[in-house]
Amino acid sequence: MGILTLQARGVGFVRAGGKTILDTIDLAADAGAITALAGPTGAGKSTLLHLLGGLLRPTTGEILADDNAISRWTAAHRDRWRRRVGLLFQHAELIGDLSAAENVLLPLVPRPGNLATKEAAVRHALEELEVATFADQAARDLSGGERQRVALARALVGRPEVLLLDEPTAHQDDARSARILEVVGAARDRGAIVIVASHDPRVLEAGLADQVRQLEDGHLHPGP
Repeated sequence: MGILTLQARGVGFVRAGGKTILDTIDLAADAGAITALAGPTGAGKSTLLHLLGGLLRPTTGEILADDNAISRWTAAHRDRWRRRVGLLFQHAELIGDLSAAENVLLPLVPRPGNLATKEAAVRHALEELEVATFADQAARDLSGGERQRVALARALVGRPEVLLLDEPTAHQDDARSARILEVVGAARDRGAIVIVASHDPRVLEAGLADQVRQLEDGHLHPGP
């Protein structure tokens, strides 16, 4: 059985130097549902996603998967947690010297299974995001929009239980944005917990979100 609920409970995050980024954040995201995090650039949306994904520890409060406080886990346990999470970073974070296909394959390397099966999963993920033609091209040679779709394929390839997406439609035209949102909706429909951080109005206008929360000045409010 997958994770049923991912929560931030009383979460605060203070950056080195003393600047408060998040202040007493409460959020619950359920399996088979999309949560949209709206808010201006710099509001802390990326930081909240990184906390939920186990890349950062909260200064105060807890991150919980069901009733397990993952934010208290040791580094080794949090590494295992991250294998259950697909994360799209705002700036793609691909390895430039590797091909698009090799970048998408990376999350599957430590998992059981033969290489042929993993390569088939990579091809499928690239095809879903309409970047299969770039499979053998070095990531550094791709456009910003192409890198973003390859990075989303990497986040999706392992069929994660939790999908955390940071500005997934940035750098995309309307047709490709719509395709990305279709793929995100399909992840929700198979039972993933999906959290999308975006200030792109097309994300909310698509009507996919089951709940919307507005992040501003370090505080989370009911969305529009």
